[in-house]
Amino acid sequence: MNSQQPRIEVLEPAEVARLLEAGKLLLIDVREPPEYAAERIHGALLYPLSTFDATTLPPDGPRLLVFHCGTGKRSLTAAERRLTAGQQAASHMNGGLTAWKAAGLPVIAPTP
Repeated sequence: MNSQQPRIEVLEPAEVARLLEAGKLLLIDVREPPEYAAERIHGALLYPLSTFDATTLPPDGPRLLVFHCGTGKRSLTAAERRLTAGQQAASHMNGGLTAWKAAGLPVIAPTP
């Protein structure tokens, strides 16, 4: 009998950056296309929460799948939906892009 409860792992931006750089993480940005176009984390894949279907995402494997958004609210919702879809674990970045930038980590943004 599996008594493990589904869980959401919360990662800090510095840990996400380290794992992303090491190729051990698949970062999923759940913001909307205009937000993604305005600024984004290099290597993050866009999968807007408005059209989100957790059943189409790969399970965690060699790379940990981690959600992020602007502040952490939508990424937490995405992680919850991943659990509802049957995964035993889901991960999201604490504080979203706001915390990422506050930590001094780089973003891609169009030049004015």
